[in-house]
Amino acid sequence: MTLRLAAWNALFVIAGLLLIAVVGEIYLRLANPALEADIPFHFVDGVGLIREPNAELRYANWDAGSFVVSRANSLGFLDREPVSAERAAAGCHIAFIGDSFVEARQVPIADKFHVRMEEMAARELPHLDITTQAYGISATGQIAQLPFYDEYARRLSPNLIILVFHINDFFNNSVALHSLQYGLDPDRMPYMSAYRDENGTLKLRPPDPEYKRFLLPRLPKPWRDRAWNRLTGISYLAKWMDKKDLWRYGSYRQLQAWMDMLAERPCCALLDKVYRPSQFKEESLPPALEEGLEYTAFGIEQFKRRADRDGARLAIMATPVYMGSRGDPQFERLSAIAEALGIPIISDHAYNIWYEHDPWEGILRIDGHWNPTGHQWVAAAVLEWLKANRGVCD
Repeated sequence: MTLRLAAWNALFVIAGLLLIAVVGEIYLRLANPALEADIPFHFVDGVGLIREPNAELRYANWDAGSFVVSRANSLGFLDREPVSAERAAAGCHIAFIGDSFVEARQVPIADKFHVRMEEMAARELPHLDITTQAYGISATGQIAQLPFYDEYARRLSPNLIILVFHINDFFNNSVALHSLQYGLDPDRMPYMSAYRDENGTLKLRPPDPEYKRFLLPRLPKPWRDRAWNRLTGISYLAKWMDKKDLWRYGSYRQLQAWMDMLAERPCCALLDKVYRPSQFKEESLPPALEEGLEYTAFGIEQFKRRADRDGARLAIMATPVYMGSRGDPQFERLSAIAEALGIPIISDHAYNIWYEHDPWEGILRIDGHWNPTGHQWVAAAVLEWLKANRGVCD
Protein backbone atom coordinates (compact mmCIF):
# COMPACT_ATOMS: atom_id res chain seq x y z
CA MET A 1 0.00 0.00 0.00
CA THR A 2 2.78 2.40 0.94
CA LEU A 3 4.67 1.60 -2.27
CA ARG A 4 1.54 2.14 -4.39
CA LEU A 5 0.89 5.50 -2.66
CA ALA A 6 4.47 6.58 -3.27
CA ALA A 7 4.13 5.62 -6.94
CA TRP A 8 0.93 7.67 -7.30
CA ASN A 9 2.57 10.64 -5.58
CA ALA A 10 5.56 10.43 -7.91
CA LEU A 11 3.22 10.23 -10.89
CA PHE A 12 1.35 13.33 -9.77
CA VAL A 13 4.62 15.23 -9.28
CA ILE A 14 5.86 14.23 -12.75
CA ALA A 15 2.51 15.15 -14.31
CA GLY A 16 2.59 18.51 -12.52
CA LEU A 17 6.10 19.26 -13.73
CA LEU A 18 5.15 18.30 -17.29
CA LEU A 19 2.11 20.57 -17.11
CA ILE A 20 4.23 23.47 -15.87
CA ALA A 21 6.73 22.83 -18.67
CA VAL A 22 4.00 22.78 -21.33
CA VAL A 23 2.37 25.95 -19.99
CA GLY A 24 5.76 27.66 -19.77
CA GLU A 25 6.67 26.64 -23.31
CA ILE A 26 3.34 27.89 -24.68
CA TYR A 27 3.61 31.20 -22.78
CA LEU A 28 7.16 31.89 -23.94
CA ARG A 29 6.28 31.05 -27.55
CA LEU A 30 3.36 33.47 -27.43
CA ALA A 31 5.49 36.18 -25.78
CA ASN A 32 8.35 35.93 -28.27
CA PRO A 33 8.06 35.82 -32.06
CA ALA A 34 11.02 33.46 -32.52
CA LEU A 35 14.01 31.95 -30.82
CA GLU A 36 17.12 34.06 -30.69
CA ALA A 37 19.08 34.40 -33.90
CA ASP A 38 22.50 35.92 -33.44
CA ILE A 39 24.20 37.74 -36.29
CA PRO A 40 26.98 35.54 -37.62
CA PHE A 41 30.54 36.79 -37.62
CA HIS A 42 32.66 37.09 -40.71
CA PHE A 43 36.37 37.81 -41.07
CA VAL A 44 37.64 41.06 -42.57
CA ASP A 45 41.33 41.24 -43.45
CA GLY A 46 43.16 43.62 -41.15
CA VAL A 47 40.12 43.98 -38.88
CA GLY A 48 39.23 40.49 -37.71
CA LEU A 49 35.79 39.21 -36.78
CA ILE A 50 32.85 41.59 -37.10
CA ARG A 51 29.15 41.03 -37.69
CA GLU A 52 27.77 40.07 -41.07
CA PRO A 53 26.80 43.41 -42.70
CA ASN A 54 23.06 44.09 -42.98
CA ALA A 55 22.18 40.84 -41.15
CA GLU A 56 19.28 40.68 -38.67
CA LEU A 57 19.63 40.00 -34.95
CA ARG A 58 16.81 38.60 -32.81
CA TYR A 59 17.52 38.87 -29.11
CA ALA A 60 15.24 37.61 -26.34
CA ASN A 61 15.46 40.02 -23.42
CA TRP A 62 14.24 37.75 -20.62
CA ASP A 63 14.73 40.47 -17.98
CA ALA A 64 12.21 42.80 -19.57
CA GLY A 65 10.05 40.14 -21.19
CA SER A 66 10.66 41.73 -24.59
CA PHE A 67 12.15 40.71 -27.89
CA VAL A 68 14.65 42.95 -29.66
CA VAL A 69 15.08 42.88 -33.42
CA SER A 70 18.02 44.86 -34.80
CA ARG A 71 20.02 44.94 -37.99
CA ALA A 72 23.73 45.44 -38.54
CA ASN A 73 24.72 48.34 -40.75
CA SER A 74 26.76 48.02 -43.93
CA LEU A 75 29.99 48.04 -41.90
CA GLY A 76 28.98 45.12 -39.68
CA PHE A 77 28.15 47.01 -36.46
CA LEU A 78 24.80 47.19 -34.66
CA ASP A 79 24.14 50.85 -35.39
CA ARG A 80 22.63 53.19 -37.93
CA GLU A 81 24.39 53.83 -41.22
CA PRO A 82 27.31 56.25 -40.73
CA VAL A 83 26.69 59.92 -41.39
CA SER A 84 28.37 61.46 -44.42
CA ALA A 85 31.94 62.70 -44.11
CA GLU A 86 30.66 66.19 -44.96
CA ARG A 87 28.12 66.16 -42.12
CA ALA A 88 30.70 64.86 -39.65
CA ALA A 89 33.24 67.51 -40.68
CA ALA A 90 30.71 70.33 -40.44
CA GLY A 91 29.80 69.58 -36.80
CA CYS A 92 31.20 67.67 -33.84
CA HIS A 93 31.52 63.97 -34.52
CA ILE A 94 32.03 61.42 -31.71
CA ALA A 95 33.13 57.80 -32.18
CA PHE A 96 32.26 55.34 -29.40
CA ILE A 97 34.41 52.21 -29.46
CA GLY A 98 34.01 49.21 -27.17
CA ASP A 99 32.74 45.69 -26.59
CA SER A 100 29.27 44.33 -25.83
CA PHE A 101 28.29 47.49 -23.92
CA VAL A 102 28.67 49.45 -27.14
CA GLU A 103 27.26 46.70 -29.34
CA ALA A 104 24.27 46.62 -26.96
CA ARG A 105 22.24 43.78 -28.46
CA GLN A 106 19.84 44.02 -25.51
CA VAL A 107 18.01 47.17 -26.64
CA PRO A 108 16.75 48.59 -29.96
CA ILE A 109 19.23 50.83 -31.76
CA ALA A 110 16.99 53.84 -31.05
CA ASP A 111 17.46 53.30 -27.29
CA LYS A 112 21.26 53.03 -27.32
CA PHE A 113 23.16 55.60 -25.28
CA HIS A 114 24.99 57.25 -28.18
CA VAL A 115 21.72 57.74 -30.11
CA ARG A 116 20.01 59.14 -27.00
CA MET A 117 22.97 61.43 -26.34
CA GLU A 118 22.86 62.72 -29.91
CA GLU A 119 19.13 63.48 -29.55
CA MET A 120 19.68 65.27 -26.22
CA ALA A 121 22.59 67.28 -27.68
CA ALA A 122 20.41 68.41 -30.59
CA ARG A 123 18.07 70.01 -28.04
CA GLU A 124 20.61 71.32 -25.53
CA LEU A 125 23.67 72.06 -27.70
CA PRO A 126 22.18 72.59 -31.17
CA HIS A 127 24.96 74.91 -32.36
CA LEU A 128 27.51 72.05 -32.12
CA ASP A 129 25.60 69.68 -34.46
CA ILE A 130 26.83 66.59 -32.61
CA THR A 131 26.74 63.31 -34.51
CA THR A 132 27.72 59.89 -33.14
CA GLN A 133 28.67 56.45 -34.37
CA ALA A 134 29.19 53.22 -32.41
CA TYR A 135 31.76 50.56 -33.18
CA GLY A 136 31.23 47.68 -30.76
CA ILE A 137 31.93 43.95 -30.94
CA SER A 138 31.39 41.67 -27.96
CA ALA A 139 34.37 40.10 -26.17
CA THR A 140 36.97 42.52 -27.52
CA GLY A 141 39.45 44.70 -25.64
CA GLN A 142 41.16 47.92 -26.71
CA ILE A 143 43.91 46.14 -28.67
CA ALA A 144 41.36 44.20 -30.72
CA GLN A 145 39.37 47.41 -31.24
CA LEU A 146 42.23 49.37 -32.81
CA PRO A 147 41.21 48.34 -36.37
CA PHE A 148 37.66 49.55 -35.65
CA TYR A 149 39.17 53.02 -35.55
CA ASP A 150 41.80 52.55 -38.24
CA GLU A 151 39.48 51.05 -40.85
CA TYR A 152 36.11 52.64 -40.03
CA ALA A 153 35.89 55.42 -37.44
CA ARG A 154 38.87 57.36 -38.80
CA ARG A 155 37.09 57.90 -42.12
CA LEU A 156 34.81 60.44 -40.42
CA SER A 157 37.65 62.32 -38.66
CA PRO A 158 35.98 62.33 -35.22
CA ASN A 159 36.55 65.26 -32.89
CA LEU A 160 36.27 62.91 -29.93
CA ILE A 161 36.97 59.20 -29.49
CA ILE A 162 35.42 57.61 -26.39
CA LEU A 163 36.59 54.17 -25.36
CA VAL A 164 33.88 52.42 -23.35
CA PHE A 165 35.79 50.38 -20.79
CA HIS A 166 34.44 47.34 -18.98
CA ILE A 167 36.21 45.15 -16.42
CA ASN A 168 36.51 42.37 -19.02
CA ASP A 169 38.84 44.57 -21.05
CA PHE A 170 41.70 43.97 -18.61
CA PHE A 171 41.14 40.30 -19.38
CA ASN A 172 40.55 40.50 -23.12
CA ASN A 173 43.61 42.63 -23.84
CA SER A 174 45.89 39.89 -22.49
CA VAL A 175 46.62 37.33 -25.16
CA ALA A 176 47.08 34.63 -22.51
CA LEU A 177 43.89 35.35 -20.57
CA HIS A 178 41.77 35.85 -23.69
CA SER A 179 43.04 32.62 -25.25
CA LEU A 180 42.28 30.75 -22.03
CA GLN A 181 38.74 32.11 -21.93
CA TYR A 182 37.82 31.25 -25.53
CA GLY A 183 40.10 28.36 -26.48
CA LEU A 184 42.07 30.37 -29.04
CA ASP A 185 45.67 29.94 -30.09
CA PRO A 186 47.50 32.98 -28.65
CA ASP A 187 49.62 33.26 -31.82
CA ARG A 188 46.63 32.91 -34.16
CA MET A 189 43.99 35.30 -32.88
CA PRO A 190 40.91 36.37 -34.88
CA TYR A 191 41.46 39.97 -33.71
CA MET A 192 44.35 42.36 -33.48
CA SER A 193 46.50 41.22 -30.57
CA ALA A 194 49.80 42.01 -28.92
CA TYR A 195 52.88 39.91 -28.30
CA ARG A 196 56.33 40.38 -26.79
CA ASP A 197 59.31 40.33 -29.12
CA GLU A 198 62.70 38.88 -28.19
CA ASN A 199 63.45 42.02 -26.17
CA GLY A 200 60.20 41.84 -24.22
CA THR A 201 58.71 44.83 -26.07
CA LEU A 202 54.98 44.70 -26.82
CA LYS A 203 54.16 44.72 -30.53
CA LEU A 204 50.93 44.51 -32.50
CA ARG A 205 50.04 41.35 -34.40
CA PRO A 206 47.33 41.52 -37.11
CA PRO A 207 44.34 39.16 -37.00
CA ASP A 208 44.88 35.75 -38.56
CA PRO A 209 42.30 34.61 -41.15
CA GLU A 210 43.35 30.98 -40.51
CA TYR A 211 42.64 31.15 -36.76
CA LYS A 212 40.01 28.38 -36.89
CA ARG A 213 42.62 25.81 -37.89
CA PHE A 214 44.51 26.45 -34.66
CA LEU A 215 41.77 26.45 -32.02
CA LEU A 216 42.71 24.70 -28.80
CA PRO A 217 41.34 21.14 -28.68
CA ARG A 218 38.12 20.68 -26.74
CA LEU A 219 37.38 17.89 -24.32
CA PRO A 220 34.56 15.56 -25.36
CA LYS A 221 31.29 16.89 -23.98
CA PRO A 222 29.23 14.63 -21.69
CA TRP A 223 26.01 13.37 -23.25
CA ARG A 224 23.93 15.58 -20.93
CA ASP A 225 25.73 18.72 -22.18
CA ARG A 226 25.16 17.73 -25.81
CA ALA A 227 21.50 16.95 -25.13
CA TRP A 228 20.97 20.23 -23.27
CA ASN A 229 22.61 22.29 -26.03
CA ARG A 230 20.38 20.64 -28.59
CA LEU A 231 17.30 21.27 -26.44
CA THR A 232 18.05 24.99 -26.05
CA GLY A 233 17.98 25.27 -29.83
CA ILE A 234 14.39 24.10 -30.08
CA SER A 235 12.73 24.86 -26.74
CA TYR A 236 11.86 28.35 -25.50
CA LEU A 237 11.60 27.07 -21.93
CA ALA A 238 15.06 25.48 -22.07
CA LYS A 239 16.49 28.70 -23.50
CA TRP A 240 14.89 30.71 -20.70
CA MET A 241 16.27 28.31 -18.08
CA ASP A 242 19.71 28.55 -19.66
CA LYS A 243 19.60 32.35 -19.60
CA LYS A 244 18.70 32.34 -15.93
CA ASP A 245 21.43 29.80 -15.13
CA LEU A 246 18.76 27.43 -13.80
CA TRP A 247 20.31 24.55 -15.68
CA ARG A 248 23.83 24.97 -16.93
CA TYR A 249 26.90 22.82 -16.65
CA GLY A 250 30.14 24.57 -15.82
CA SER A 251 33.17 24.56 -18.13
CA TYR A 252 35.86 24.68 -15.45
CA ARG A 253 37.21 21.26 -16.47
CA GLN A 254 37.66 22.51 -20.04
CA LEU A 255 39.31 25.74 -18.89
CA GLN A 256 41.70 23.79 -16.69
CA ALA A 257 42.72 21.63 -19.65
CA TRP A 258 43.35 24.72 -21.80
CA MET A 259 45.33 26.33 -18.99
CA ASP A 260 47.60 23.29 -18.78
CA MET A 261 48.24 23.55 -22.54
CA LEU A 262 48.83 27.31 -22.61
CA ALA A 263 51.07 27.46 -19.53
CA GLU A 264 53.74 25.54 -21.44
CA ARG A 265 54.03 28.29 -24.08
CA PRO A 266 56.29 31.35 -23.60
CA CYS A 267 53.44 33.82 -24.15
CA CYS A 268 51.40 32.28 -21.36
CA ALA A 269 54.02 31.17 -18.86
CA LEU A 270 52.47 33.31 -16.09
CA LEU A 271 49.25 31.28 -16.13
CA ASP A 272 49.13 29.03 -13.10
CA LYS A 273 45.39 28.63 -12.63
CA VAL A 274 42.03 29.60 -14.15
CA TYR A 275 41.30 33.27 -13.55
CA ARG A 276 38.15 35.40 -13.67
CA PRO A 277 37.77 39.05 -14.80
CA SER A 278 36.19 39.91 -11.44
CA GLN A 279 39.56 39.28 -9.77
CA PHE A 280 40.68 42.71 -10.96
CA LYS A 281 38.61 44.03 -8.05
CA GLU A 282 41.02 42.46 -5.59
CA GLU A 283 43.62 44.55 -3.78
CA SER A 284 46.60 42.52 -5.03
CA LEU A 285 46.91 40.70 -8.34
CA PRO A 286 48.80 37.57 -9.40
CA PRO A 287 51.44 38.03 -12.15
CA ALA A 288 49.11 36.86 -14.96
CA LEU A 289 46.61 39.62 -14.13
CA GLU A 290 49.35 42.22 -13.65
CA GLU A 291 50.39 41.39 -17.19
CA GLY A 292 46.80 42.05 -18.27
CA LEU A 293 47.23 45.61 -16.97
CA GLU A 294 50.38 46.02 -19.08
CA TYR A 295 48.58 44.87 -22.22
CA THR A 296 45.67 47.19 -21.45
CA ALA A 297 47.97 50.19 -20.99
CA PHE A 298 49.63 49.30 -24.30
CA GLY A 299 46.28 49.18 -26.13
CA ILE A 300 45.07 52.49 -24.69
CA GLU A 301 48.42 54.11 -25.52
CA GLN A 302 48.01 52.98 -29.13
CA PHE A 303 44.64 54.76 -29.23
CA LYS A 304 46.24 57.89 -27.72
CA ARG A 305 48.87 57.93 -30.44
CA ARG A 306 46.21 57.70 -33.12
CA ALA A 307 44.11 60.44 -31.55
CA ASP A 308 47.13 62.77 -31.28
CA ARG A 309 48.12 62.03 -34.87
CA ASP A 310 44.64 62.77 -36.19
CA GLY A 311 43.93 65.83 -34.03
CA ALA A 312 41.17 64.15 -32.01
CA ARG A 313 40.52 64.12 -28.27
CA LEU A 314 40.46 60.77 -26.50
CA ALA A 315 38.39 59.96 -23.41
CA ILE A 316 37.47 56.78 -21.55
CA MET A 317 34.05 55.99 -20.13
CA ALA A 318 34.04 53.42 -17.32
CA THR A 319 30.95 51.23 -17.20
CA PRO A 320 28.81 51.72 -14.08
CA VAL A 321 28.35 49.26 -11.21
CA TYR A 322 31.18 47.03 -12.40
CA MET A 323 33.98 49.59 -12.65
CA GLY A 324 32.75 51.84 -9.85
CA SER A 325 34.60 55.09 -9.18
CA ARG A 326 37.35 56.42 -6.90
CA GLY A 327 38.31 53.88 -4.24
CA ASP A 328 37.36 50.85 -6.33
CA PRO A 329 40.60 48.89 -7.06
CA GLN A 330 39.79 48.23 -10.71
CA PHE A 331 38.76 51.87 -11.29
CA GLU A 332 41.98 53.02 -9.65
CA ARG A 333 43.96 50.71 -11.94
CA LEU A 334 42.24 52.15 -15.01
CA SER A 335 42.73 55.68 -13.66
CA ALA A 336 46.46 55.11 -13.22
CA ILE A 337 46.75 54.11 -16.88
CA ALA A 338 44.61 57.02 -18.08
CA GLU A 339 46.33 59.65 -15.95
CA ALA A 340 49.77 58.55 -17.12
CA LEU A 341 48.61 59.20 -20.70
CA GLY A 342 46.66 62.37 -19.93
CA ILE A 343 43.29 60.83 -20.81
CA PRO A 344 40.14 61.95 -18.94
CA ILE A 345 37.70 59.36 -17.57
CA ILE A 346 33.94 59.81 -17.73
CA SER A 347 32.49 57.91 -14.79
CA ASP A 348 28.85 57.04 -15.31
CA HIS A 349 28.86 55.50 -11.83
CA ALA A 350 29.84 58.83 -10.26
CA TYR A 351 27.09 60.53 -12.29
CA ASN A 352 24.50 58.08 -10.95
CA ILE A 353 25.64 58.58 -7.37
CA TRP A 354 25.54 62.37 -7.75
CA TYR A 355 21.95 62.26 -9.03
CA GLU A 356 20.97 59.58 -6.50
CA HIS A 357 20.24 56.90 -9.07
CA ASP A 358 20.39 53.29 -7.99
CA PRO A 359 22.96 52.01 -10.55
CA TRP A 360 21.41 48.54 -10.48
CA GLU A 361 18.15 49.95 -11.83
CA GLY A 362 19.98 50.63 -15.09
CA ILE A 363 21.21 47.05 -15.43
CA LEU A 364 19.55 43.94 -16.82
CA ARG A 365 19.89 41.57 -13.85
CA ILE A 366 20.14 38.37 -15.91
CA ASP A 367 22.06 39.73 -18.86
CA GLY A 368 24.26 42.21 -16.96
CA HIS A 369 24.21 44.94 -19.61
CA TRP A 370 22.43 48.29 -19.63
CA ASN A 371 18.67 48.40 -19.99
CA PRO A 372 17.01 51.45 -21.67
CA THR A 373 17.18 53.37 -18.37
CA GLY A 374 20.89 52.63 -18.06
CA HIS A 375 21.49 53.80 -21.62
CA GLN A 376 19.63 57.03 -20.87
CA TRP A 377 21.79 57.68 -17.80
CA VAL A 378 24.98 56.99 -19.76
CA ALA A 379 23.82 59.41 -22.46
CA ALA A 380 23.18 62.10 -19.85
CA ALA A 381 26.58 61.50 -18.20
CA VAL A 382 28.43 61.88 -21.51
CA LEU A 383 26.44 64.99 -22.43
CA GLU A 384 27.17 66.54 -19.03
CA TRP A 385 30.87 65.89 -19.55
CA LEU A 386 30.68 67.50 -23.00
CA LYS A 387 29.05 70.59 -21.51
CA ALA A 388 31.94 70.87 -19.06
CA ASN A 389 34.48 70.31 -21.87
CA ARG A 390 33.03 72.26 -24.78
CA GLY A 391 36.47 72.84 -26.25
CA VAL A 392 36.38 69.23 -27.44
CA CYS A 393 34.03 70.24 -30.23
CA ASP A 394 35.87 73.40 -31.29
